[in-house]
Amino acid sequence: MTARTPSARIRIPEEAGRWLLPAAREAITAAVTPDQDPPRRPIPGWAEQPGACFVTLTVREDTGHQEKASQQHRPERLRGCIGTLTAWRRLSEDLPANAVAAATRDPRFPPVRAEELAGLRVEVSVLSPGVPIDATGEQDLRSRLRPGVDGLILRWRDHRGTFLPQVWAQLPDPRSFLDQLKVKAGLPVSWWSDDAVVERYTVDSWQEQ
Repeated sequence: MTARTPSARIRIPEEAGRWLLPAAREAITAAVTPDQDPPRRPIPGWAEQPGACFVTLTVREDTGHQEKASQQHRPERLRGCIGTLTAWRRLSEDLPANAVAAATRDPRFPPVRAEELAGLRVEVSVLSPGVPIDATGEQDLRSRLRPGVDGLILRWRDHRGTFLPQVWAQLPDPRSFLDQLKVKAGLPVSWWSDDAVVERYTVDSWQEQ
């Protein structure tokens, strides 16, 4: 499989979510309620570095249970997810662009409406550079995957797909994880080619409570 040299990883403090999550939500709010002026949030120095991120939007499903204790454990439904795989611009630019795209341009969903904002839950994942996995075949590749840790990028000719590490929660088996990534990339489950480029990455992620 073809390899490429990864770029340096952006250094982000543990408390970065205190800036990332409000900045993402403010960008979304400004996009769906254009009559409101967004606040001018100071940009920390680390966010001025090149960085790649994904913004994931979910909404809690209404199960019909009203008990207060159950509210934190209601199942969540995906409402949008858009991101960048390579750090080609500053994180302070990549974050709001992907936040707005997740809310308004994810082709799987209609654009978020203003009345949905209060029910949205925002998650921001900042990606490490992709590192090629030097596997000798599909079986060897599956054996090298780290469930719950690895995000995966699959490229072959005009096909491309990625799964964030969070997807392991729904697809905990390496075979299923890889098979569904093929499908996402527009390839059949039975497909495999030694010309495929497969890279792994990790994420630092923060989610609204």
